[in-house]
Amino acid sequence: MKNAFVLKAVCCLAVCVTLTACGNKFNPASGEVSQAPVDETGNAAIVSVEKPYQYPLVDVGRVDLPNKLEVTGSVFPDIDREVPVISLASGRVVDILARLDDNVRKGQLLLKVQSPDITNAYDTYLKAMYDEQLAEKEYVRSEDLYKHGAISQTMLDQAQDAEQDAKADLNAAEQQLNTLGVPRNRPSSIVNVYAPISGVIVAQNVTNAAAAGVTYSGSSTAFTIADLSVVWIVCDVYENNLPEVHVGQEARIELDGYPSKVFTGRVSDIGPVLDPVIRTAKVRIEIPNPGVFRLGMYVSATLVSRTRTAHAIVPATAILHLHDRYWVFEPAGGNQFRRVQVTTGDMLPGNVQEILSGVEPGQQVVKDVLQLEETVEEQ
Repeated sequence: MKNAFVLKAVCCLAVCVTLTACGNKFNPASGEVSQAPVDETGNAAIVSVEKPYQYPLVDVGRVDLPNKLEVTGSVFPDIDREVPVISLASGRVVDILARLDDNVRKGQLLLKVQSPDITNAYDTYLKAMYDEQLAEKEYVRSEDLYKHGAISQTMLDQAQDAEQDAKADLNAAEQQLNTLGVPRNRPSSIVNVYAPISGVIVAQNVTNAAAAGVTYSGSSTAFTIADLSVVWIVCDVYENNLPEVHVGQEARIELDGYPSKVFTGRVSDIGPVLDPVIRTAKVRIEIPNPGVFRLGMYVSATLVSRTRTAHAIVPATAILHLHDRYWVFEPAGGNQFRRVQVTTGDMLPGNVQEILSGVEPGQQVVKDVLQLEETVEEQ
């Protein structure tokens, strides 16, 4: 019995010690646990300083700036600068001298095609040449006979017509060889295909030993070359934002891979058809390519509107970058300043920062927050 009483006393003492360690009080008379008093902390947005006069204030300014529309898009080639490479002679590819993504120059040899069209064209040329030579001899002989009264004028006219027909056939045969790229004095069954423009090969539809040309089962377009000196940025603009977009409007382009550079283009077309699902129209921006835009690249575009809206501005020194956010400090009375989160816009000339939200023109903020920075970090 004595041991049981001692054990019960020890357990009660342990409970009291545990509750006391947790910051609560145990009342043995009532058996209840009372909460310990807790001190409330101050407002984290308020900064207290000893000498507020050391932090001069400045009025939030106002400036009229063009409205801006933020959109996203992708890089596409200018279809007016895309040219297919076609072998006019049908046959089998025997050599490919360029590949997909290669930069090529105008007139550069791209591939060679072995074609029976050359044999047929050269045969036609030779026959036309011999027929023209014979017709010319007949015409010269007819002229001589006509001068001596041996033939009539009608027979002379017939000889002249035959000679002209033969010349026309010969010219057509020569043009056919020129079109196929075959010299008349050195005929060959191999046709060379050259690049029609300078640019980048963006599509390749042939391989060695594949069919080429337009009369076989292979692709008629061997390559597609795109001149990427100028590219298109195609963006989706929502229906309610379309009134802010117009042809010729300036567009500022930013790339994730070049965060410190801004490229300038112009809106060249606004699509007449809306996407029935997401209610957007395709807006095309034309922009010179300094060599950094690649097809399919994701871009951010800012369309600068003609209309202007008043925006707040403050000195750049009045903005504090803290915890991936931007803040300014406004007077809160006495020796206190209130920290206010703001959304920043563009940096303007004169080391002035545009403020999109958070403060309004006419308010006052601390001019230089560098002096407050240590105080903010301490608090």
